[in-house]
Amino acid sequence: MKTSRRAFIAAASAATVVGSPSLSFGQKKYDDGATDSEIKIGHTCPYSGPASAYGVNGKAIVAFWDMINDKGGINGRKIKFITLDDGYSPPKTVEMIRQLVEQEKVLCTHNTLGTACNTAIHKYMNQKKVPHLFVATGASKWGNPKDFPWTMGYQPDYHTEGVIYAKHILANVKDAKIGVLMQNDDYGKDYWDGFKDGLGKEVGRVVKHVTFEITDPTVDSQIIQIKAAGANTFFNIATPKFAAQAMRKVADIDWKPVQYLNNVSASVGTVMKPAGFDNVQGVITAAYVMDPTDPTWDDNQDMKDFKAWMAKYHPTAHLADLGNVSGYTVSTLMAETLRRCGDTLTRANVMKQAASFQKFRVPMLLPGITVSTSPTDYYPIQAVQLQRFKGQTWERFGEIMHAESS
Repeated sequence: MKTSRRAFIAAASAATVVGSPSLSFGQKKYDDGATDSEIKIGHTCPYSGPASAYGVNGKAIVAFWDMINDKGGINGRKIKFITLDDGYSPPKTVEMIRQLVEQEKVLCTHNTLGTACNTAIHKYMNQKKVPHLFVATGASKWGNPKDFPWTMGYQPDYHTEGVIYAKHILANVKDAKIGVLMQNDDYGKDYWDGFKDGLGKEVGRVVKHVTFEITDPTVDSQIIQIKAAGANTFFNIATPKFAAQAMRKVADIDWKPVQYLNNVSASVGTVMKPAGFDNVQGVITAAYVMDPTDPTWDDNQDMKDFKAWMAKYHPTAHLADLGNVSGYTVSTLMAETLRRCGDTLTRANVMKQAASFQKFRVPMLLPGITVSTSPTDYYPIQAVQLQRFKGQTWERFGEIMHAESS
C-alpha cells in the first residue's frame, strides 16, 4: 500500500467503547455552508446508470437526515442535505461537486459514492480545502492524510479485504486453481492488488484473470472463460449488477467453484436474491455491519432502532437492501462529527473532529467493531468478520479480524 498498510489479525475480544467527549460552546465560527440555523452537506450517488443499485445508499442518507431534522437537527441547526445523481460517471461527478462547492457552498461532502468518481474529485476537494468525508468506497487511497488531508475513508479498505480472501483460500481450498473477475477500474484493481499480495508466492494459483467495463451489458463470456481455464475457486470483484449476473452464470453453466464475493456486493436484496438464492449457497464474503435479514439480530437494540427508523422514515425501502444499513451507519458518524464541532462549524474543525474518534460505537456495526481515527489514521473502520451465505441470509464464522497499522 502506498500509505499506511494494515494487516488484519484475529482478535477474540470486543473493543472498548468510549463515550463522546464533552462539548464546550464558545464564540460561533462559520465557514461556507453553516449558519445559526442550517448546515449544508453535499453528496453524489448513482441513482441512474449501471451502478444504480447503489442509489439505495443515497436514499437512506436522505431518510436519516429527515429523522435528525425532526429531532431538532444538530446543536439546533437543521441539515440541508443536497444529493445529486452522477450516474457513476466521473466527469458527471466533477460537474456535480463543482456545483455543490461553488454554487451551493456546502460545508462539506459526505459519503460520495464510487472509487472512480471520488478519484475524479480527490485533488479538487483538497485544493479547495473542503472536507471530503467518509467516502463510499474502500479504496486504500482514502487513508492518506499526509498528501490529502481533506479526504477520509469509512469502510474497511479493499486491498486488505483482498488479502483476507487470498489467505482464506490458501488455508481452506485444496489445490486451489483461482479465477478472478475484475471490474476494470481503480476499485477493481485495489482488490486485485490486495488479493495478489495475500497469495504471495502462491500467486501462480490464479489460472485466469479477466476484466469487464462498467458499460458492458453482461459478464457471461468472462465467466465461461474462467470455467474453461479449469478454475475451482472464483473471486468475484464486481459491483451489484455484475456480481449477481456472474453468480447466476456460474450456476447456469453448472460450474461449482468455491466462491468469494467482495463486500460491496454483499446485499441480500440487490445481489443475492436477484442471483437466485439456490445459486449463491456457500458464497463467502467479509462483513462489518449487521444484516437485517439475519435473525441473529432480531432482539438486538441496534436492529430494533434501525427497523423503527426504516418503518417511519424509509417505509418504501426493503430491509434486505444492505445499502440502507450503510447509509444509516455512516450518517450516524457524520452526525456525531458535526455535533462535536459545537458552534465552531469551520471546515478545519470538521476535519479535526472527524480525525479524533477513539473506539466510538456506531449503531449496526458488528459487535467488537468500532470507529477510531487520528490525524495520521484516516481509516475509521478497521475490522471485519467472514460470513457464508446459507438459506436466504449470511451466517458469520470465525473471529472478528482487527486491523493494525504496519
